[in-house]
Amino acid sequence: MAKTVVFDLGGVLVDWNLRYLYRQIFSDPAEMERFLERVFTFEANHRLDAGEAFQDVIGELQQKFPQYHAALEALLTRWPETLGEQIEGTVEILEQLHHAGVPLYALTNWSAETFPFALERFAFLKRFRGITVSGEVKLAKPDPAIYLRLLTDFSLKSENCVFIDDRADNIMVAKDLGFETIHFTDPAALETSLKRYNFPA
Repeated sequence: MAKTVVFDLGGVLVDWNLRYLYRQIFSDPAEMERFLERVFTFEANHRLDAGEAFQDVIGELQQKFPQYHAALEALLTRWPETLGEQIEGTVEILEQLHHAGVPLYALTNWSAETFPFALERFAFLKRFRGITVSGEVKLAKPDPAIYLRLLTDFSLKSENCVFIDDRADNIMVAKDLGFETIHFTDPAALETSLKRYNFPA
């Protein structure tokens, strides 16, 4: 039976959305969506998560899309505005697990350049015994290597861990590596799933 819980952060404990920033920049919602679909894409953000420098990725996109130079620059100067609030229900579960003495770790796709903003803002991050940040190790989910890095760095065994993530592809890789898994949809469902593993959520 699993004894350790490993949390993803964005979409599970932290409400992060580029639209929080770009709704302030684009007056036309349709243009904002085109920008996020064609300019600063999921792939571009993944490059940052995997350890590439903001200046390099954003600079490359500014050359490719000069008409969006200012909108791209905002990611360098206003990134904290992409952060929403902590997801209260999940944070409450995290606190319950912490007070029960459950070992807690995090495995997150997050740029090394912007993760300090999260550390400064969200006190609950201190509850983790260890956090593997993709941008720091230059690996990103769903690459199996980052899961193995978590296990190695913190002397964990996958079969002793429950891994929680909101992305199905990340869950599938974890399962293949021997983790117990919970595909996060909302705090109430998470609480129910953790009880099945006999955790005191």
